[in-house]
Formats: sequence, C-alpha cells, structure tokens
Amino acid sequence: MTGAARTTTRDIARAAVRAELAQVAFELFRREGFDKVTLDDLAAAAGVSRSTFLRYFGTKEDAVLGAFEGQDRKVADALRARPADEDDWTALRRALDAVIGRYHEDPAGALATTRLVYDTPSLCARHLEKQHSWRPALAEALADRAGSDGPPTIALTTRAGAALDCLNIALEYWTASDGRLDLVTLLDEAFASLKG
Repeated sequence: MTGAARTTTRDIARAAVRAELAQVAFELFRREGFDKVTLDDLAAAAGVSRSTFLRYFGTKEDAVLGAFEGQDRKVADALRARPADEDDWTALRRALDAVIGRYHEDPAGALATTRLVYDTPSLCARHLEKQHSWRPALAEALADRAGSDGPPTIALTTRAGAALDCLNIALEYWTASDGRLDLVTLLDEAFASLKG
C-alpha cells in the first residue's frame, strides 16, 4: 500500500467522522437551540471527548458551517468552466448552480440548515464572514476568464459581490417560504433585477 493510499483512506475516515459529528451537532442544535448547547453537550451527544470534538471543529459554529465548506472553490471552478463567450453576469449566475444543487438534493435538510443559520445571529454573522472570502475567489475566476494577468478589477470584484448578495437574498426568500418557492426562480429574479 502506498503513502497516497493511506492518506486517502485516512482522509475518507476523517471526513466520515467529521460528517457524523456535524450531524449529531445539528440534531442537538435543532432540538435544544444553538445558544443552549455547549461544546461539552456536543461531545457527550456524539460519544467523544471535548478535545476530540475540537479536533474536528474549533467552534460550535464550525460544526454547522462545515456544511458550506468548499463551496467557494466549487463556484469558482464552475465559473472558470463557463463558455468563454458568455458575459460575466450570466456566467456568475450559472456558476452558482454548483452550490444550489444541494438544495434540490435534500430540500428538507437544506431548509433546516439554512433556517438554523439565518435564525441564529452568531451563525449568520459567521456564515457571512466566511462567505465574504468567496468574493476574491470569484473575482479571480472572472479575471481568469478574461485572460487577465493582474489582480481583479474593481468591476469584477463588484460583480462577484453582487452575485453573492443575489444568492443570499434568494435564500432568504426561499427560507421564508418554507422552501415552497423555487430557489432557481428566486435566484434568476435576483440576478435579473440587477441586469436591467
């Protein structure tokens, strides 16, 4: 067995444990309320020590927001893969399909997670803080599409930020409707409102 195979196996096992801990945490947060649950409560519910829980998640917020990890890369990669002749705004809209797919795969789970984030001020603030780091990644992807060697322009950075705002607004409306409204339609409407 090679070192790469051991690393891959270890990574798979670590991801599985992390996912299980996140699920236990999420269920406890839903039952008890995010602010009432302590790290000790999370560790006890998961059947692990506090230090083990902290090896996987540095904070309670991380246990929930881990569900959103890697989405910036997914969107940036999807953006780079869009057709070269597509305008930036359309490319940004279509690239966001890479992250809204999970809302169609598990609407009830996605709604519960989104509601927990939006209804918990500390989670919402932390989520927006993390999502703020998406903007440079998307602006760089736009610059790459344009063949630019330098840093992204203010126009590209603004477009990236506006696209993320459209996503957040669509998610707010979708959550407020208890998932009854179509998220794709809401996102399309948000983008269309800034296009014209």
